[in-house]
Formats: sequence, C-alpha cells, structure tokens
Amino acid sequence: MIYSKKFDNGLRLIVKKMEGLYSVSTGILVGTGSAVETDAENGISHYIEHMMFKGTKKRNAFEISDAMDRIGAQVNAFTSKEITCYYAKSTCEHVENSFEILSDLFLNSIFSDEEAVKEKGVINEEIAMTEDTPDDLCFDVLSEAFFGNDNYGKTILGSSSNVNGFTKQNVFDYINARYAPENIVVSMAGNIELDDAVKLVEKYFAPFVSARALDKRSKKFIFNHKSLFRNKDIEQVHLAIAYPSVKRVDELCNATQVLNTVLGGGMSSRLFQKVREEMGLAYSVYSFNSMYEDIGALDIYAGVNGKNLEKAYDAINAVINDIKKNGITDDEFERGKEQIKSSVLFSQESTSTQMLLYGKYLLFQNEEFDFDKRIDEINALSMKDINSAIELNFNRDEMALAVIGKLDKPLNF
Repeated sequence: MIYSKKFDNGLRLIVKKMEGLYSVSTGILVGTGSAVETDAENGISHYIEHMMFKGTKKRNAFEISDAMDRIGAQVNAFTSKEITCYYAKSTCEHVENSFEILSDLFLNSIFSDEEAVKEKGVINEEIAMTEDTPDDLCFDVLSEAFFGNDNYGKTILGSSSNVNGFTKQNVFDYINARYAPENIVVSMAGNIELDDAVKLVEKYFAPFVSARALDKRSKKFIFNHKSLFRNKDIEQVHLAIAYPSVKRVDELCNATQVLNTVLGGGMSSRLFQKVREEMGLAYSVYSFNSMYEDIGALDIYAGVNGKNLEKAYDAINAVINDIKKNGITDDEFERGKEQIKSSVLFSQESTSTQMLLYGKYLLFQNEEFDFDKRIDEINALSMKDINSAIELNFNRDEMALAVIGKLDKPLNF
C-alpha cells in the first residue's frame, strides 16, 4: 500500500507499507548535490552531510550514535551529484525513537567550530582515500572528461582547499538556498501503519522545517569529448569509457537498461565473455547506466595490465561495433528483460531499497512509483525499442575516455 501527502509548506511524505516485516527504513531526501554547486561551493553538500552528525542542540556526536545503538537502529547518509539522503533503519518497535533522532540531527545540528575542524580532517582523508583507490579515481576523471568542470562534472567530495575553507556561514547560506521544504521528501518503507507515519512526521518534522524559498539552480552541460589520464604508480591500468545516454525519465530507459545487461551487465554479457573469458585481458569488466535529471551516461570499465591496454580497448570497441552493426539476438533480448524484471522484483523485498526508490521518484518526478506499470513497460519492450537504444547510446562523437596507471599520455579515440 502506498500513501503520499504534501504539507502546506511544500514538504512531501511517501509511505510504502510492507506487511509481514519487522523493520522500517526512513529517509530524509534533499534534492541537492554536487551538480548544483558553484566552483567555490564544490564539496559543500557532502560536507554538510558529514556535519549533520556532529551534534545538535540536545545531543553531541557520541550521543547521536549511542541513542541509535541503544535501540539497535542503523543510521547513515550519502551525497551524490543530485541528492543528499539521511536515513535510518530500525525495528518496528523503535520507529518513533529512530525518527526522532534522525529529525533532530537534520533540523537541529549546530555545526560547531570544534567539530568542523575535526570533520574537515576526516573528509580530507576521504579525498586521499579516493586518490588511492584507482577505480574510484578513474570515474572522477571520466566525469571530467565527459562533462567538463561544470555541474555533473564536479566531484562529490570537492577539493581539500574548498573543504578547508568552508565556514559556518557558508553552511547556513547553502542550507537556506537548497534545504527548502519543496526540495525535501520524507520516505518510509516497512511494516508501519500509514496513520502512524503521518503522525510522526507531523510531530517531529513538518512543523519545524523552515518555510524558505528554494534557490532553483539550472544544471548546464556540454559533452566535453576528451580523453584524459592520470599517472599513478600502480600495477593495473584502469580504463573507463562514457557514452551519452538517456536521462532519468525517457521512453528508452527500459530498453537502454536491457541493452546494458547485454553489453556488460553480468557474467553472460558480451564484454565479460569477450574481454575476460575469451581473451583473458581483465578480471573486472562491466558496464552500467548513470541516469540524471537532464542527461545520462552509459559507462564501461575495465582493469587491465598496462601492456594490454590498447588490446582491451580495441576488444571493447569490437563488441560495441558488433552490437551497432548486427544488434542483439532474441535470446539476449529475453534474457536482458528477465534480468531487469528480477532486479525490480528483488528490490521489493528490501525496506531500504524501497524507501530510496519511492522517495527519489516523488522527489524528482513528483509522483508515486508504479510497480505494476514498470513491469508492464518491461514486458512490452520490442526489438525495435532495443535498436532505437543502440542508435542512441553509442555516439563516438561525444564519448569520453579516462585511464589511470603508469602512463605518460591518454588513449586515442
């Protein structure tokens, strides 16, 4: 059963009741992330996410963690290019306790100077960790190669110089600009009564969200179409490729996801079978879809020995060229559809996944996710849809490349 409500100040609530479970996942989703940050702000969405856990008017950082641990609940948060999400998972017995704590850290954080100094050190270590994790770094470089330095090309963590320079006033200015009620969704999924969910939001959250106006920022993008590299003294070379693809709401979304499963979405995919199984060039090789509000990308990754870099790149291109020339088989089409359907079905069994799915759908599309409609759309796919997705997804004139390893130059297109 699905229930949604819009409060007078613009805040939205969505509840997915899941019978027979013992838990409830609750999320507070804010429609902001690195894609809407200015150059000077880059990294501030993530910085605020960290600082929300460092103390409120009634609890210090330890007391927040301790309060959740005492009821056996889990609490965390994440930041992406378009969303910041604060979430908790608890037993049904302790839903009110966990939501009160989650609401407290979201609404009443004090952003103390003492905690800011320590947390900036933590985030700088996170930035350093990314530098030491070559596949993560490769995708950051790919994002720059694909989108440039604006909006979607910005890293989520930002730079150390930005992070070190953030002030309390910067934090308050950004929260005032982006944490507006119309840009916030509370999402709950699990074994919770709809009336109880509404009462919790009305008691602990909705009345205390400031009725500020949202600073609506446009996200411009151009395809950078570059090949970039970063020299690292590591054993492997990490290769990533991006092609322009469908945005979050597009009639070819399902077809593109089926195409991705055939290309590199699993062990039976063409990339896995060609690059790993047949040629033995990589342990890890795969593809995935990144779908945003304005644009999307079809990304491909492989980790290879440096001497095999060009051979692996040629093999990946050969797989793509064969799909462009000959399409996919009927067997691949049916297998891909079943993989997409099963992923949708499996997601129905997780309160955390459902909380995020329904919350994001309401936040960005301003409507309830329709599970039956999604399954019907997948079942209705035709080979014509797949061929249209193939035509859309492999535009070499706007693709981008990134490589990380013992290199002194980028790959040629």
